[in-house]
Formats: sequence, C-alpha cells, structure tokens
Amino acid sequence: MVSGAKGPLAGLQFAAKDNIDALGLPTTAACPAFSYQPAAHSAVVQKLLDAGAALVGKTNLDQFACGLNGTRSPYGAVPNAINPLYVSGGSSSGSAYVVATGQVEFALGTDTAGSGRVPAGLNNIVGLKPSRGLISTRGAVPAAQSVDCISIFARTVATAVKVLEAAMGHDPLDAYSRKLTMTSKAFGASFRFGVPSAVTFMGDAAAQDAFDLAIKKLEAMGGKAVRINFAPLAEAAALLYESALVAERYTAIKSFFDAHEAEVIEPVRSIIAAGRNYSAADLYEAQTKLKSLGQQANAMWQDIDVLLVPTAPTHYTIAQMQADPVALNRNLGAYTNFVNLLDYAALSVPSSMRADGLPFGITLIGPCGSDWQLADLGQRYHHATGLTLGATGQPLPAPSNIHGLKTEAMVRVAVVGAHLSGMPLNIQLTERGASLVGEAKTSADYRLYALPGTTPPKPGMLRVAPGQGASIALEIWQMPAAHYGSFVALIPAPLGIGMLALEDGSSVQGFVCEPEALKGAEDITQHGGWRAFMASLKNAKAATTTTA
Repeated sequence: MVSGAKGPLAGLQFAAKDNIDALGLPTTAACPAFSYQPAAHSAVVQKLLDAGAALVGKTNLDQFACGLNGTRSPYGAVPNAINPLYVSGGSSSGSAYVVATGQVEFALGTDTAGSGRVPAGLNNIVGLKPSRGLISTRGAVPAAQSVDCISIFARTVATAVKVLEAAMGHDPLDAYSRKLTMTSKAFGASFRFGVPSAVTFMGDAAAQDAFDLAIKKLEAMGGKAVRINFAPLAEAAALLYESALVAERYTAIKSFFDAHEAEVIEPVRSIIAAGRNYSAADLYEAQTKLKSLGQQANAMWQDIDVLLVPTAPTHYTIAQMQADPVALNRNLGAYTNFVNLLDYAALSVPSSMRADGLPFGITLIGPCGSDWQLADLGQRYHHATGLTLGATGQPLPAPSNIHGLKTEAMVRVAVVGAHLSGMPLNIQLTERGASLVGEAKTSADYRLYALPGTTPPKPGMLRVAPGQGASIALEIWQMPAAHYGSFVALIPAPLGIGMLALEDGSSVQGFVCEPEALKGAEDITQHGGWRAFMASLKNAKAATTTTA
C-alpha cells in the first residue's frame, strides 16, 4: 500500500486502473508482454497522494482499454458485483468492482468511449466522466489520446466530487490538458431534460421499464422531459470505431503493436489493427464529418439543460458476451461513445434495481464545463432513489454541498399525506419549484390518523411517548426559501409545521397536527403511512364491487 499524508482526501483508500502509472507497481494495460515499471507516478495519482489518499493497488481492465464489457483480459473476466454471472462493464471493470464491493472508497478509471460510465451503471455505483482535459492524462497509457479522460468511480457523488476537486488542474506537460471555465450556477428547481426521441434497449424490457421510471423520477424532481433528435449523436458515436478515427487507437501503441501484434488478444488485436488501413485524407474526412455532426447536435442545448440517457441499454451475461464479443460490446456503448467526441461532460448514477435484480444506471450529460451542475443534479437524483451503496447493502449517507456551485437558499420539508408525489396537493410543492429529495421514515414515536371531513382527504400525525408509536413513511422535499412562506400559508388548521424526528436520528421540518383535532379520528398507524392507507381503501372498494 502507498500511504498518503494529511489533506482533503486523508483516510480514503483508492485503486487505479492498470493503464495508469503508479510508482513501484507495473503498468500492464492487461497485456503481460507490454508490462513496464514506470519511473514516476502519473500526474493524477501524484495529485491524489498529495491530497492524502492512500493507493491500495491496480485493477484489471479490458486490454488496452479497448472494450466496454470487462471480459477482454488475459487475467480473466471481471464479474458483476451484484450478479457474478453478468459482465461488469469495461474497460474500467476492476475499478468499478472494487468500489462496488466496498474494498476502496474510490477508484480511477479511464474513459474514451464510456469506460468510466458503463461499469458504474452495471454495478450500482457512481461514474464521473469529467470534461476533457480537466484531469491530466499524463502517465496513462492512451487509448485515443485526443479524447481520453481520467474517470472516477465512487459509491456516492459526494466522494467522486471530492476526488475531482483534488485531481483537476491544468498540466502544461499534457498536450490535451485545458484550463476550463466551469459553470457555477446549479440547475433550478425546474429544468428541462432531453430524452432521445427513439431509445433502443436491444429487446430488454426490464431496462426499458427502468428508464421509464427514471424519467418519472426526474419529473418528480421538477424536470420537464423534452424529446430530442438523437440521430446526430448516434452517427458521431459510430465514427469512433467505423471511421479513420480508430487509427488513433493504433497510434497509441504503434511501436509495441507492430513488434508484438500476436501478444494482443482478440478482438482487441483486430480493432487496433484496423487503424492501419486509413490514410491522412480519410482522417480529415472523418474529423470534418464529426464537426458537422457536432454542429447539428449542439442545437439541442437551446431546448434542454441536460441530456438523460440510459448508461447502458441492456445487461449481458459473461457467457453471452464471450459468444458474441464484438456486436454485444458495441450495444453497450450506444449511449456513451459520442460524449467525448462531442466534448461533453457526463455523470452516471444508480437509478434502480430492475425487476430481475440487476442494477440500472442513468447518465446525465451536459456541455463542457457543466461538471458541477451534473454533480448537483446527480446527487439529488441518487439520494431520491433510496438505493443502497454498490453491492455493500449500506445506506446512502447524507448528501453534501457541491462547493463549485452558487445555489439559492433552500428549505427542506417533510410531507406525509395529500402533498406526497402523485397526491392531490402535490402541486402546491411543484408550482413553487420544490423537488423531491427522497423517501424517509419518522422515528418510532408517531401515530397517524385519518382526519374526518377533510377535502381532499388528509392525515394528522402526532408525536407520542416512547414505545407507543411507530415509524411513519414520508417524503422529503426541498423548495426555494423565497417560496416557503407562501406554502406554509396554505396549510389549514388543525395542521401545522413542526420539527419531525427521523429514524436515522436527524430531524426535518414537516407536517404535525393539533392533538385536540384527533379526537374521534381513525387511527391508521398500522398501515405505516398515508399512501398505504389510501391503497387499502381502494382495495377494499374493489373487493366490495367484485363481491357485489
């Protein structure tokens, strides 16, 4: 283990993908014949050590970072952290696995075509793909150097952002490093998110259902879905491997490849060898085509603030991938390959567990420099999912502020009844720009009652003596402080706002009821929440109708 000193990352352990140099450890790029001992740490590893993080070791990858599935390595296929029969995603497969299983707090990957996002989406973790040039790639074995990025895997957005803050910075020794102006304004409580007009899931109904759910979750957070023309993005993605642009992969390891081609495994060998077949004229033609597609794609930013796509459109078993390694690998990159080519930032966050128990992730994409905006929205979304961390089963910790953003003052309020999402009074929240933070429960010190004669029907909640109550389900929303007063003014007696104790020991402002108003009200505590109680009434009515 290489130990760090004091600094903002002190106490955090990390691993590095084995195409990133770390002094004292061989760099193999998953090719034993290529292995060498670096003379120094890569720029990014050095920065992280200086910030106090401790390097644990190196991780497996698709050979020469050529693949999105995690099975293209002579050291073996990396299994999925949730279900080992399935692929982990690649090429940063090992980095995602050690984060998802809790072996390290974060890990470094690289991302040329999605390698920092696909493994995150398939392993229920966060994958931060920064704007190109934000983190130096000096000391990383290039895949396609002009579009390579160092990526960050973590179990929370907050950790990934903390690492990015320590790792970023202009490096004059890196030909593609840039001084970037970062957007410092967060997305508002209301925002527009793009959704491809035609989304393919390769026949995977579970993935399609999960993406439909993701759209609804973003809408519940204040987003408005806007359909966008995905064709220019898809055409740009195809250029990465189906044009002269693939020659950059050959250029990256030309000397080694020409001398040791037989040492490179298939299908990596064929992909890299294809780069020999193009002329300089072919390359200029491909670059001009890419620029044209970029101009077409940029029109979408006039209508949207952020683009939403599935991180991966489906999930394959290791056996399936090994039986058809080229076509299925290409499918995994349907929504990732274009991002670096078009100079966008991206963040993959966990979204849900599919009906078959596999994780499903979404990717939020924005223009170059939108990294902090994406992190803020991604963190809000992740915490609204109620998912646990990776494959550890541990709950999400409290979210953290994104320091690079200027945000308006917000107030959090817990709702337990008619203001829940989908309920009649939820509009009183959304029309004030409120967004859903997530679901929670009170401490076991409350009782819930159905108030008689209220329209729409409303509950009343009362704190009682220890041992005489139960935990009640609720939602936590946040709204601009400027609108909070008008919201509270709408609350009719006997309801009001007070401090609620939550089961995790924290507290939040939320709805309470005057004890006097509960006389004669029906005690519905046994249902555990208003939504469950309303569902029981619906079921009872349906049963009565059926019997009649």
